[in-house]
Amino acid sequence: MMMDCQAWPEPVIRVQALADSGLATIPKRFISQPPTTTAPFLRHHNASLSHELNIPVVDLGGDPEETVRLVGEACRNWGFFQVVNHGVRHDLMTSSRAVWREFFNQTAEEKEQFANSPATYEGYGSRLGVQKGAILDWSDYFFLHFMPASLRNKAKWPALPPSLREVVDEYGEEVVKLGGRIMKIMSRNLGLQEDYLLNAFGGEEGIGGCLRVNFYPKCPQPDLTLGISPHSDPGGLTILLPDDHVSGLQVRKDDRWISVKPLPNAFIINLGDQLQIVSNEIYKSVEHKVVVNSKSDRVSLAFFYNPKSDVVIEPAKELVTEERPPLYPPMTFDQYRAFIRTKGLNGKSQVQSLMNCDNN
Repeated sequence: MMMDCQAWPEPVIRVQALADSGLATIPKRFISQPPTTTAPFLRHHNASLSHELNIPVVDLGGDPEETVRLVGEACRNWGFFQVVNHGVRHDLMTSSRAVWREFFNQTAEEKEQFANSPATYEGYGSRLGVQKGAILDWSDYFFLHFMPASLRNKAKWPALPPSLREVVDEYGEEVVKLGGRIMKIMSRNLGLQEDYLLNAFGGEEGIGGCLRVNFYPKCPQPDLTLGISPHSDPGGLTILLPDDHVSGLQVRKDDRWISVKPLPNAFIINLGDQLQIVSNEIYKSVEHKVVVNSKSDRVSLAFFYNPKSDVVIEPAKELVTEERPPLYPPMTFDQYRAFIRTKGLNGKSQVQSLMNCDNN
């Protein structure tokens, strides 16, 4: 029986309003529960952090063959990497962050005109999942559809600041180009035709593109909560434009949480569950989370480069052998996304649970 996703199970709490109220302690709903694991590195959000490692950096303007090799190594060993010389103008990256920060600094009344619901998530929001009584993350967000173009309804995009819609339109177009370029590099590294992954996701006209702008207010008790709970991204490829002043992203690597140090004018790329499935787990999506702090708020832009909603995603036949049979059953992205929306964020349990399904 499907859950009714037309309304949130409880009144929505705007985290920015909580932070601006000057409260000294956070509500219990935002205190993260200890995970049900004996792994010591997970018992505290900031335990066992490595300050010596950072995710790989790939220069997309370098030697093409070397770029293919470096991207492949990053996808196999990390699931995360940063890209420089990516072709997106630096001033566009700066203005994209600026217009969204200006939006979140609007009055509550202005923002509430764009309040979302679980039906599509498009609009201004403050929680994920529809489980009643769930632990909440310390963040607000704005979610919008960008691709396919038929879903791009600019009337649902904020009207203020006046330049926002124009900036988002240009930014989205450039990031979609970047996503297609990276998908071709990944295809080549996997030994597939250059357009294989793009076609598997529905082709240039079928690609699904969504932008989620995250706003993390400063928090009086940052050690008790998270900006975003541990999860792997359900889609294909995530292109993240991080805050240019404050970092907060952490990646799980070899039973440690690695704090990502963003480079100036770089994008952070991470693989989603659908690329893990298509690659038959040669590439892997990686669990990550976001921490908050007591001194400064943060804004980041996550663009999700996803399969067409009704296209069937399954391991590439070229990557299936007798020794390595298909590890996942065929499933449309819509089916997988509906599962995620019901469950909310929960590490990598969703994609791992698919391996228990009948693969015949």
